[in-house]
Amino acid sequence: MSNVRIGVFGGSGFYSFLDDVRPRVVDTPYGRPSAPLMVGDIDGVGVAFLPRHGTEHQFPPHEINYRANAWAMKELGVTRVIGPCAAGSLRRDIAPGDFVVSDQLVDRTSGRKDTFYDGPVTTHVSFADPYCPELRALAVKHARDQGITVHDGGTVVTVQGPRFSTRAESRWYQDAGWDVINMTQYPEAYLARELEMCYVNIALITDYDVGVEGEIEAVSHAEVLRVFERNNAQLRDLLFALIPAIPEQRSCPCASALRGARVET
Repeated sequence: MSNVRIGVFGGSGFYSFLDDVRPRVVDTPYGRPSAPLMVGDIDGVGVAFLPRHGTEHQFPPHEINYRANAWAMKELGVTRVIGPCAAGSLRRDIAPGDFVVSDQLVDRTSGRKDTFYDGPVTTHVSFADPYCPELRALAVKHARDQGITVHDGGTVVTVQGPRFSTRAESRWYQDAGWDVINMTQYPEAYLARELEMCYVNIALITDYDVGVEGEIEAVSHAEVLRVFERNNAQLRDLLFALIPAIPEQRSCPCASALRGARVET
């Protein structure tokens, strides 16, 4: 089997996508990941898959062991991470069934373990551009090649969960100019950066968050899963096209994220 260099985190409704796999149980300094990692091969490229919520969706977003999940990927040799996720739309022109490859992120979570660097060496990692520009361009290109309606860029606001937004909160996010809403992008994307792994999200839009007043009802979990399941085939096809196209050599800044980040005396 090829060396594992691509990692995929599965989100709500997306618990497996590789056929011929072998499980890898990885212990980390931060405890067990959400599930054993399933390792397989796509056109000669080693891939590790991990459902971030667990195989039975037993971990709600605020209880996911994000550090263990990211560390396990790194431990297997992963350098590039793809993070498909269910997301709600905050804009009328981003419709359920669309994909969004975000370029910005806003964190509205609280209390999550969101760094590997608790001291004694203070480490400040740049997160100005949360998503790998090289992976973003490839994801958008291959989504368009697959005939998927994809939005190139957009800000995802990550909320604590597990509850959905109030109408007042959703209006606030819309007034701020943010585009989609999700519960898991932070700290997952940032922890990948701290480990110098590239990270790209592929947000599958399942709903209009609290709805469109007078037109569309507020989101329910059942509706989220219904749309996600309907689009799983598209997502799987995209991943099978995208992963072999990812170059082994990296030309992005993600691989050197720790350069100059540490405060040492």
